[in-house]
Amino acid sequence: MGSNGSSNKSSPKKANLMDPHSIKHLLDESVTEIVTNRGYTEDVRMSNIRLLLGTVIIAIALLAQFYPKKFPANRDILIGCIVLYIVFNGLLQLIIYTKEKNAILFTYPLAGSFNSTGLVVSSKLPRFSDLYTLSVASADPKSISANKPVQLTKSVTQWFTLDGILVEGLFWKDVNKLIDDYSGDSRKNK
Repeated sequence: MGSNGSSNKSSPKKANLMDPHSIKHLLDESVTEIVTNRGYTEDVRMSNIRLLLGTVIIAIALLAQFYPKKFPANRDILIGCIVLYIVFNGLLQLIIYTKEKNAILFTYPLAGSFNSTGLVVSSKLPRFSDLYTLSVASADPKSISANKPVQLTKSVTQWFTLDGILVEGLFWKDVNKLIDDYSGDSRKNK
């Protein structure tokens, strides 16, 4: 990453314009870079919880596969492993569905600010569409210091050259304006 602002000295960021996943991935990576460059620290607790649950699920599957006794003797262990596998997978899916949704970044509150909640940055690029939607909301929407969510929807053609190179200056400007719009709500309300 190592870039300061939109003046990236490394090679230009390029995406395959025929692959929407490539476009979304590049834009999402750039958004993360922009937000962290503004002083926000990434909150990786949700990712760590997902990794922990995934590790537990794998351990359960390995226990079922490699338990020292053969089938009739390990029947109770297998049933227990199957039940635990289903429960932990269900829990993992519930977390992904309810907490993460389309989130690409969770942050802690900005250091030195009076706001007690971080950001949740989400993005969408629907299949067969060129419209990229970026949303910024509070990590804790029920908090008294939560600002009103803001969103930006624009055609990805606004940010890419015909060769698939991201015009970072334009993209950084739009994302920074969106974050300013989100932050500005708190100033208007107080």
